Amino acid sequence: MIKYLKQTIILTFILSFSFAGELELGASIPLGDIKMTDISGKTVTLNDVKMENGLLVNFSCNKCPWVIAWQDRYNSLSEASNKNKIGFITINPNTKNRAKIGEGLDDMREFSKKYGHDFLYTVDKGAKLATAFGATKTPHIYLFDGKGKLVYRGAIDDNARKPKKVKKTYLMDAIQAVGNGQTITVAETRALGCGIKFAEK
Repeated sequence: MIKYLKQTIILTFILSFSFAGELELGASIPLGDIKMTDISGKTVTLNDVKMENGLLVNFSCNKCPWVIAWQDRYNSLSEASNKNKIGFITINPNTKNRAKIGEGLDDMREFSKKYGHDFLYTVDKGAKLATAFGATKTPHIYLFDGKGKLVYRGAIDDNARKPKKVKKTYLMDAIQAVGNGQTITVAETRALGCGIKFAEK
């Protein structure tokens, strides 16, 4: 019993530590003016992308099975965001041996072309944005309202691998709520995905 309690305490500590640095709901967009390179070659900032009703930031990548499983929903989320006057951007934060693990800019271009992306896909050089957001997974979602305040963070929905069995469309619901000026019912969920590959310091 004592051993079990010790294990529980340790696990709780680890989980608390892991999420301690994540951007809090209500926080403003961090590093809004930091410049990123898109797969098109142009330079953009989060403030450039933000629209009248807000900004959706999706930390993602090329190789993660979770990301690939959700790919068929990326474009629909981008379309819904644009329809609701919410800027949409996907950011690749993987910095450890980026080119060697298929996460370089050329790899990103090929990946985007393969899946017919219709949105910005940028490089987070040095993972500065991921660090500022406290993002730990790919995908990891952050939705801001028109005032630039964080109103949703976490997962896309409740079933990455089986789209037809999705019961909770967390992000789509949040997008619709922000677009209609309504309160988001579920403002926070646990991000599910692969750990971000941060470069060693």
